[in-house]
Parts: sequence; C-alpha cells; structure tokens
Amino acid sequence: MTSKTRAAKEPDPDRRHFLEIAAASIAAGPFVLASPAEARAGQAETAHAIARPGSGASLGPLRQIDAGALNVGYIDSGPANGPTVILLHGWPYDIHAFVEVTPLLASAGYRVIVPHLRGYGTTRFRSTEAVRNGQQAVVAVDIMALMDALGIERAVLAGFDWGARTANVIAALWPERCKAMVSVSGYLIGSQAANRAPLPPAAELQWWYQFYFATERGRLGYEANRNDFAKLIWKIASPKWNFDDATFERSTRAFANPDHVAIVIHNYRWRLGLAAGEPVYDTLEARLASSPAISVPTITLEGDANGAPHPEPAAYRGKFTGRYEHRLIAGGIGHNLPQEAPQAFARAVIDVDRL
Repeated sequence: MTSKTRAAKEPDPDRRHFLEIAAASIAAGPFVLASPAEARAGQAETAHAIARPGSGASLGPLRQIDAGALNVGYIDSGPANGPTVILLHGWPYDIHAFVEVTPLLASAGYRVIVPHLRGYGTTRFRSTEAVRNGQQAVVAVDIMALMDALGIERAVLAGFDWGARTANVIAALWPERCKAMVSVSGYLIGSQAANRAPLPPAAELQWWYQFYFATERGRLGYEANRNDFAKLIWKIASPKWNFDDATFERSTRAFANPDHVAIVIHNYRWRLGLAAGEPVYDTLEARLASSPAISVPTITLEGDANGAPHPEPAAYRGKFTGRYEHRLIAGGIGHNLPQEAPQAFARAVIDVDRL
C-alpha cells in the first residue's frame, strides 16, 4: 500500500492553483461535502440535497467518430488542450448520468469525453455482420479504440456500473493509458468461472433480472418493455432518488438504439456462461479471470443508499495496490452516483488526478 506514505507528484504551480480553486468551488456548491482529510479518515461525505430536477441541463452537441468496430456518439466538452477525463455510464443509464458532472470538470480545465457505450444512443456498429457482443473485455476495447481515434494517449477514467467495470479493465490491462481512476462500487472485474458459484438466497434475489434475461421470455420482455424495465431498475437501485419524468425520459432515448437489447442480453448471459464471447477476446478474458490488481491511483465511491448489488469496500481494498482512497457518499445516494451526487463525483475526479 502506498496511498498515505508516498508523496504525490506535484503538478505545475499554475495548474495546482487552478485545481485548488476548482475543488473549492465544487465544495461550496449546493452539496455540502466533507473535506478530503475526513474522507481519508473513513467519514462519509454527505450530499444533503437528494431531489434534483436536472432535466433542463444539456451536455451540448453530440459528435460521431469511427473507432474500432463502432461509430461512437460522444460529448467532447471543455478546453481541447486540457487534461482528459473519460466518463463511462452503466446500464440502464446513458451519458446524461454526467449532465452535471461534465460542466463542473470542464470549468476546472478538463477536456471531458462522455461516450455512449455500444448499444446506446447514437453509437452504431460499422458492420452489419459484427457480433452484438456485450462481454466485459470488448467494452474496454471499445474505449481504447475511442482514445486512439481521438488521439488521447492517457486519461483519467471515471464511471459507475458497466462504466466502472470498463474503467477497471483498462486500468488493470493497460495501466499506461489510465492516468487515474474513479470507480463507483470499487473493483468489478469478473469472470464466467467466478460467476458459476452460487450466492446466498438473499444475494441471488438481487440479481433477479440477470436470471430473467437468461430466458427467451426475458429477452422478449425486455424488448417490449425496455423503458418500464429501466424505470424499475432506477427505483430499486436508487430508492431515495426523486428523479422526475423528464429526467428519465431524456435517458430512454438511448435505449432505442437498434442493438441495445442484443448487447444487454448478451452481457448478462455471457456473465453466467450461457453465451459465448468472441474468441479474439479469450486471452484478455483469461487475464481478467485472474482478478488482476490495479496499480493506478484510485478513488472508489459508494452511495449510502445503493439498492443495486455491490461488494463491500473491505472485500476489494486489496485489489488496489497504488495510491487509494474510499469515500462513502451519504445523504440517500443510490447506484447512479454521478447523477445523484454530481459534485461529490466531480470532486473525486479532481482529487484522484492529484492523488
């Protein structure tokens, strides 16, 4: 462990001063947050305002770029010459999970890239023959291809749900491309072998949708009711988040992607070993199956009201061998942490860049 004893590399004085001002302005916003020292001492940061309308906010214009197997829809905000942060959403969410995080980071001098993952929004496969594959390695490869297409050598990666897992995979397999990481719910790299082991009944119950998706009835049900399904997951995963209809409906547009259902179903069937991945990714999956440690500077976050399945922080602490902090975000914050507590999330990104 090196998180408390090694001195962090100092940024240049102007940049350090700028980041200090940005962090102070974030802390002074509508969320009242504990200091970094308090977070390191294990105290919870608190987001006092839970209900946030948010539906009027905008990420700005979408751009499109060919990257690997995909034509990716993405947001590019902030100064073009700023340090890059890539924000990665999960299921069943979209880029609007970062609608308030993005301007906070852009105003702090970051170039902020927010892509639609495969199967979401305006991201499309470049070939009609491509396998609609949702396994964990391929989503990470997509982001690496996007970085290459945009000429980004290294970036801070930050995400939740599928996005956190994708950031974990890149940090583990290609640490030279990941400057630092913010990961909601910690270490999420998995394997088909590990997923064969049954869980206690109460834990299995939390994964009900995964077993539903394993059936043809589940595939048809998700195809027919994807928006109602997403709203149910939002409510279960974030029981104290009082999102309005406009906020939810804004995200449902991303689920109209023609490949959305195929990607989601394959992702969850692949986890259980009920669907094969593509052989080209077998070597990567074999490396991930060993649960590799992550050495890049990392801040893990958890909401105190996360209703989705998630590991306890103590269970994954040993997976992070570099500089590290864990922060509990209190105040009724659920699974969609960046949208429910955007200031705490943005602050973690700025802080991990200096960790």
